[in-house]
Amino acid sequence: MTAPELDQFHQQFEKVKADAEELTAGLNEARFNWRPAPDQWSIEECLAHLIMVGNREVVAIESAIDVARTRGVKGAGPFEPGPMERLIIELSRPPVRLKFDAPRYFQPLHGQPLTAILPSFLHLQRQFQLQLERADGLDLSRVKVATPISRFLKMSLCGMFAQITAHERRHIEQARRVRALLG
Repeated sequence: MTAPELDQFHQQFEKVKADAEELTAGLNEARFNWRPAPDQWSIEECLAHLIMVGNREVVAIESAIDVARTRGVKGAGPFEPGPMERLIIELSRPPVRLKFDAPRYFQPLHGQPLTAILPSFLHLQRQFQLQLERADGLDLSRVKVATPISRFLKMSLCGMFAQITAHERRHIEQARRVRALLG
């Protein structure tokens, strides 16, 4: 990829995949679905939440890339998120500074099997990486993507990928804390 930002995002998605595989290695269904407290998510719920959000994000990104390619929105970096995007990214990444409740439509079902969640999560990461490849050559600052929270809130493609990776790291860290409590 020609834009170094895309390579960095690609590496971050690779790291998230490796972390998810490490977090789930050797777990049975009971441990994968174990909650530290009734109001806290299990490892399964952390990954399922990311799948739910990510599935909407990847569709929005794919659509934005299609439109940008049709319109010829090309550019060379460096690319950088705008000020409001940087704030959103900062609030999304670990360590958690502000806790947000996930909207109802992004709250995962509890008790889903590891054999369904992990492959779906890894597939989603590959879909994000495919979109990175498709975005190569586009102006990552000018291509706008509707966020899954509100169609009225749009982020640049660069900002969107940065926010996605920050959000994923946030929930991978949450799952890591659960795994540590499992012993």
